[in-house]
Amino acid sequence: MTLNRYRLQHLVKQGHKSAKKAQRLLKRPDRLLGLILLGNNFVNILASSLATIIGMRLMGDEGIAIAAGILTLVVLIFSEVAPKTLAALKPEILAFPASWIYTPLLKIFYPIVWFVNLIANGLLRIFGIKAHEHNHATLNKDELKSIVAETDSIMPEKYKNILLGIIDLESATVEDIMTPRNEIMGINIEDPLEDIIYQLKKSQYTRIPVYKESIDRVIGFLHLRTILTQLFDKDDFSKQDISNNLITPFFIPETTPLHKQIQDFKFDQARIGLVVDEYGDVQGLVSMDDLLQGIVGEIMIEEADVKKREDGSYIVDGSVTIRELNRITHWNLPTHGPKTINGLIIEFLETIPQTGTSLMLHDHPVEIISRNKHTITQIKFLP
Repeated sequence: MTLNRYRLQHLVKQGHKSAKKAQRLLKRPDRLLGLILLGNNFVNILASSLATIIGMRLMGDEGIAIAAGILTLVVLIFSEVAPKTLAALKPEILAFPASWIYTPLLKIFYPIVWFVNLIANGLLRIFGIKAHEHNHATLNKDELKSIVAETDSIMPEKYKNILLGIIDLESATVEDIMTPRNEIMGINIEDPLEDIIYQLKKSQYTRIPVYKESIDRVIGFLHLRTILTQLFDKDDFSKQDISNNLITPFFIPETTPLHKQIQDFKFDQARIGLVVDEYGDVQGLVSMDDLLQGIVGEIMIEEADVKKREDGSYIVDGSVTIRELNRITHWNLPTHGPKTINGLIIEFLETIPQTGTSLMLHDHPVEIISRNKHTITQIKFLP
């Protein structure tokens, strides 16, 4: 009963004969327990009867109590605590050899086991429990995440974060990983041509949104490699050249799951899009690189915006998403509301706190290190 069912299944796939027998026995635990307890109780009752007879013959009526005491101690140590502790710590040592004994015994004593199970299962059915509908051990998503999070000794941190990201894929949306509206680096086509050219030369992105006056009036995306080629090759470069090379903008509802958006990008052969809310207003920008990073995390030794200090505290940038912080620290901060740490603290306090403010944020002591006029820029999570 204490066998690791997932290791057992792995051994079965490898052709381990004892594991196969153990797995067949565990498919009907009511029958296995019926057989084990049948033998267990028979031996205990037989030993008690023999001990009583021996005690009475050796010491009369007083021998009954003495025999009962000695038998209790012997059974407790040698038949219960020692072997069951061994079985709990090293279940395969006992389970695999025992499976070769239990399998034929179950066939021999099947009529008795069947009769016992018939009555026992009938009693359980009164409480709505059906033995034949036994569900084998399964893991839900949160349990699987907990197991992966505890694999420090066998898996590097960066690969563990990748697995956690994949497990969490279905519940994450583009809103969780998008570049927010105020951080979008775009080109206003109404700006002077000289300013636009300067932006193109200094841009660190390969695809740039182009808009008229406001990011809500996006007219397309500009591929930097294409436009820079024309910029250096043509002497009469103009805004019309920019307009002629624009790619039709791709709009994404903010509630779109990450796995679906990856499929949509692949189907439409797109790599970047604007995230919009229910009113059609632009809320942010997301690219294929953002999606992949949102799934697997940053494959690097240290996160740039989350730094762990020697005393166990964390220095966290206010723009870090709650989902990413949970992945790095293995915390369980809520993700159903605000998406960033800044947003979570502001929602909690219902105001933008001053520098030096301390608070208890979902059981985590927090200190505000710095802020600007509108947002919290840096937070310290105390150990």
